[in-house]
Amino acid sequence: MKNFMRKLIIMDKKIAFITGISRGIGLEIAKSFVNDDYYVIGTSRSSFRINEELNSENCMHLSMDVTDRKQISSCFDELKKINKIPNVLINNAGITKDQLFLRMKEDDWDDVINSNLTSVFNITKLFIKSMVKDRYGKIINISSVAGLMGNPGQVNYSASKAGLGGFTRALAKEVAARNITVNCIAPGFIETDMTNHFQDEELENILNQIPANKMGNPQQIADLALFLASSKGDYITGQTISVDGGLYMS
Repeated sequence: MKNFMRKLIIMDKKIAFITGISRGIGLEIAKSFVNDDYYVIGTSRSSFRINEELNSENCMHLSMDVTDRKQISSCFDELKKINKIPNVLINNAGITKDQLFLRMKEDDWDDVINSNLTSVFNITKLFIKSMVKDRYGKIINISSVAGLMGNPGQVNYSASKAGLGGFTRALAKEVAARNITVNCIAPGFIETDMTNHFQDEELENILNQIPANKMGNPQQIADLALFLASSKGDYITGQTISVDGGLYMS
């Protein structure tokens, strides 16, 4: 009975750690989780007024470079001191450095792989230990359809996101017996600051590739993340779920 009650307390804790929350999909995910009564710990490289942006005191911001293991470890130690170890981890931070492969520099490759893939190893490695101990946790990795179908000029980005899918499936098998789920969300073209700069001709070409003939929005990604983090997603693990209007169909 004691162990059962402890498990209920852990599952009711509702603390989410979200990387890359300063804009776009990460910011929308953070807003949705705060609105669903999660305590949100958000990270970005630069300072960020999280309480104002989320209109809540039930959150905190950590300035952190997801490629820096020492910074990640320091942040984790800080969270332990204030008893805010999350049971939901959302690896969202990522970058692009697009270039045709023949012109791609080694730094362009290394930076994207480190930011988009190695960072997920760094962060998950620390946080999963408490999930295993508690026998409960949700890990959600934000990938991309580029990792499923490839994209010219994005060999580095596509490889990092494809690797994230493999990471997700393998880890899901390792920790499923501990009541920990690990899933991937692969957005297609989503309306963000980046896509707002498309010229009319570019936008038309993109929409012609999408069967739904429209872009998605960040809220749709946030809604899926919230579903996977809830008890409704308890029997879903090791999956990469595309949110792309039919752009990629396996």
